[in-house]
Amino acid sequence: MINKVVKNASEAVKDIPDNAVLMLGGFGLCGIPENSIQALLDTKVKGLTCISNNAGVDDFGIGLMLKTHQVKKMISSYVGENAEFERQLLSGELDVELIPQGTLAERVRAGGAGIPAFYTPAGFGTEVAEGKETREFDGKMYLLEKGLVADFSLVKAWKGDTAGNLIFKGTARNFNPMMAAAGKITIAEVEELVPAGQLNPNEIHTPGIYVQRIFEGKNYEKRIEQRTVRS
Repeated sequence: MINKVVKNASEAVKDIPDNAVLMLGGFGLCGIPENSIQALLDTKVKGLTCISNNAGVDDFGIGLMLKTHQVKKMISSYVGENAEFERQLLSGELDVELIPQGTLAERVRAGGAGIPAFYTPAGFGTEVAEGKETREFDGKMYLLEKGLVADFSLVKAWKGDTAGNLIFKGTARNFNPMMAAAGKITIAEVEELVPAGQLNPNEIHTPGIYVQRIFEGKNYEKRIEQRTVRS
């Protein structure tokens, strides 16, 4: 029986080298690989290129790695909640590639599917189009966008089994499944790890073939980015 279990986050990320390209699942602070990010802080790996929908906040998520200057480039869509990100961008300390959210999602999906590039109308006529090939289809202009792949994908799921099969819960099923497919090595952290065969095959979102390492995480904060309540 295939067993992809590693002891903990530290064991899972210990061979991630300087200057690696990482994908990190999550949307806002929902479904982010909290344990893996903390382990990367401990390794002090640097020069990372991080592909993520957003950059966390100043004291949580990828924002923690920005504070320690472990990230040299962000490929993202929405980064408006992180003051340190803004400071590093404006000072020239951080290289940033901002991508329309739908384009980012499709570039990751394409990379995982082995599709090298695709045409999209999003961004034509804007700064997003600078330096990119364009083509007209049926009277409408499109940009050529390349698929994205990563050296390592770090994802977070609700349940997983020892063979690497994953189930995501609620809105944590955002960028995680497509990033799991687009990493050369995919590391999955899960809230509950069970023996292979215990998950209902009809409920599995990411098959274990995409996952190389899996571990049961702990102490998930699951922070809400902006809490709004009635008075």
